[in-house]
Amino acid sequence: MNWDRIEGNWKQMTGNLKAQWGKLTDDDMTEINGNREILEGKLQERYGYAKDEVKRQVDTWSTNIRTM
Repeated sequence: MNWDRIEGNWKQMTGNLKAQWGKLTDDDMTEINGNREILEGKLQERYGYAKDEVKRQVDTWSTNIRTM
C-alpha cells in the first residue's frame, strides 16, 4: 500500500501496526501519526533493530497490508 494512503488512514492502521509490532504503545501511535520516519525510529528504539532491518520490515508490512 502506498504510504500516502497509510498516512490518510492512520487511525485504522494502528491496530494492524500493533498486531505486527506489539511493543508499540498508544502514545507511540499518537506520536508517529502516520510519519514513516518516526515509525522507523520507534521500531529501532523498541526492538533494537538496525536501520536497514527496520526499513525492510516496514516495506514488507506496507506491501502486505490489505487495501481498506
